[in-house]
Amino acid sequence: MKNKQLVMIPGPTPVTRSIQNQMGREVAAFGDPDFISDYKELIHDLKVLWKTEGEVFVVAGTGTMAMEMAIANTLQKDDHLLIVSHGFFGDRFIDICERKGIHVDVLSSEWGQIVPIEVIEQKLMEKKYQAVTVTHVDTSTGVKAPVEDIGNLVKSFDDTLFIVDGVCSTAGEQEYVDEMNIDILLTGTQKAFGVPPGLAILWAGPKAMERRKKIGSIPEYYIDFEKWLPIMHDPSKYFATPAVNMIWALAESVNQIKREGLEKRYARHKKVGHAMQLALEGIGFSILAEKEHRASTLSNVLYPEGMDDASFRKLLYQEGVMVAGGLGIYAGKMFRLGHMGNVDMHDLVATLAAIERALHHSGQSVDFGKSVGIFLSEMLS
Repeated sequence: MKNKQLVMIPGPTPVTRSIQNQMGREVAAFGDPDFISDYKELIHDLKVLWKTEGEVFVVAGTGTMAMEMAIANTLQKDDHLLIVSHGFFGDRFIDICERKGIHVDVLSSEWGQIVPIEVIEQKLMEKKYQAVTVTHVDTSTGVKAPVEDIGNLVKSFDDTLFIVDGVCSTAGEQEYVDEMNIDILLTGTQKAFGVPPGLAILWAGPKAMERRKKIGSIPEYYIDFEKWLPIMHDPSKYFATPAVNMIWALAESVNQIKREGLEKRYARHKKVGHAMQLALEGIGFSILAEKEHRASTLSNVLYPEGMDDASFRKLLYQEGVMVAGGLGIYAGKMFRLGHMGNVDMHDLVATLAAIERALHHSGQSVDFGKSVGIFLSEMLS
């Protein structure tokens, strides 16, 4: 009998039935009073939960579009940007910015490590930068950047904005916009929010909104803050058709977060991430990211010597679990396992048991139940 499939990649992540139900509702007109009320409440909740006196934008699109939206509204041709990159997705800002004629300097870490804060400070002292970008959790490496420390540093440079890519972190790793001196935080729905792909979410703090006002007109149309701001203030107004059912789905996710409590959600992710990583190490794998900088939302799992990536992931898929392959220089050397959003104990225990079975079918020696035991010991302690 074929096993049920668990999608345990670093996004999209499992979707709860209540969120699925919102996706399956009869479509409503975007001018429907009930929808307008729900959209307005969602924007309010996102602003309050992530603590900003600025603005929140919820727009049909992807995380990559949100990256471009962040840059387009805060930087101009010939501005200078410092990119702090901990992997493949940190580097994505390079192409976005160079296409716009922005001068880019990049501080790159060795994969699995962070760029030290003192290195960032030294670079910021060399010349004036209009902004600094960092990816909070880079899914290519599983590294978690010290966002609060970087935010405190950037704050001391008055005219420099701090832009955080939270695609694989927001709603799973601790983030508060104004408190952590983040000027723009961006994400998508498909990872720690546990909603299907389709919406970009962007928080713009007061300093970022002031920068947008100062710039004046920009060449971009759909991603212009000023086109969307009237709708974010009053969703009964029209600019472009909102993704009605996606907004309902995100609203249900945010209601789940409110019921759980955002701090409790962060703590849950931290505990799950630590337990999963210990469990995987206990059966012969290793984790790419250094211990003190490991993400809670995913694990980037290095194979023992001699294991074949493609055949292992195929066996794991046959056992009912889909994981992602490695990227860049680690393609073929590791798999990437998501454990964020609304994954539950059943998902996590079943995933570890399936990994053990796939190891067995790969010809590896397996102490069956060991990873599950380690995981449960950590989770129930």
